Amino acid sequence: MAHNFTSHQPGLAVGLKLIAVFLFVIMSSIIKYTADTVPPGQAVFFRAFFAIPIILIWLAVRHELPYGLRPSKMSNHVLRGVLGTTAMGLTFTGLGLLPLPEVTAIGFTAPIFTVLLAAILLGERIRVVRITAVFIGLVGVLIMLWPRLNGIGALADGATLGALAVLLATFMRSLVHIHVRRMVASEHTAAIVFYFCIIASFLSLLTSPFGWVIPNLQTAGLLIGAGFIGGVAQILITSSYRFAGASMLAPYDYSSIIFAVLIGYVWFAEYPTMMMISGATLVMVGGAVVLWREHQLQRISSMVPHDSGDSR
Repeated sequence: MAHNFTSHQPGLAVGLKLIAVFLFVIMSSIIKYTADTVPPGQAVFFRAFFAIPIILIWLAVRHELPYGLRPSKMSNHVLRGVLGTTAMGLTFTGLGLLPLPEVTAIGFTAPIFTVLLAAILLGERIRVVRITAVFIGLVGVLIMLWPRLNGIGALADGATLGALAVLLATFMRSLVHIHVRRMVASEHTAAIVFYFCIIASFLSLLTSPFGWVIPNLQTAGLLIGAGFIGGVAQILITSSYRFAGASMLAPYDYSSIIFAVLIGYVWFAEYPTMMMISGATLVMVGGAVVLWREHQLQRISSMVPHDSGDSR
């Protein structure tokens, strides 16, 4: 489903996207700050449940209630919810065990996994450019993870478990991306976001027997704020695509590493290592090549709409 732009305003689109990326980093920072006392499943509940009123208000302002929430096929939303909730829980686990910049950098592997999964699940052919990008990205991942995989007992180390959790979460998010590619052909964007929050809230409640706590007022306020911030950030990202195309805005996701390094230093006294910086740079290069190639393929497809070949 193509986006229906209200107008082409790239400056406004970039501004909205950057604000959204910054808010997501703030949200992640809050989750990390509370991770010592609040288990990941409970953090997922706050993140998902308190985003719901923000989404409903946004839809009401846009006069998209109730049609914007009508699901075409509920089973697709359930699968998206299970995959997305699992990814969120794993990410929140990693935030409690790793420096914020490292979690952010590992998350940049999403385009790499998406290319591989698109080939496996959607039958998309990948050729030299994207194979090279995938290889560069995977080398970067190995460099970032190498300090965490330093011996037979490495899996007992919290940081190692955190790195593997975030890597698995990124893989799961890539599965979500592939699934949503199919969903947008028949589902309203608002419905996809709304039902994810509903399903994530329900699934996270199932973790309550495994150590939920009664947070103090400060912690509860921070977690509720994380939910609000996540909801606002999601709306801003969705709104940014009304003023510019996805291929133009995708590279601005990488600004999150700047925000993560700054916030990690100021809030958590975290310093990025040279291994992390080197690996993250390679991952970003690989991801940027994937994004560039996707943009080129979209241009070719729009210029030759009846071409049955595939230059991937």
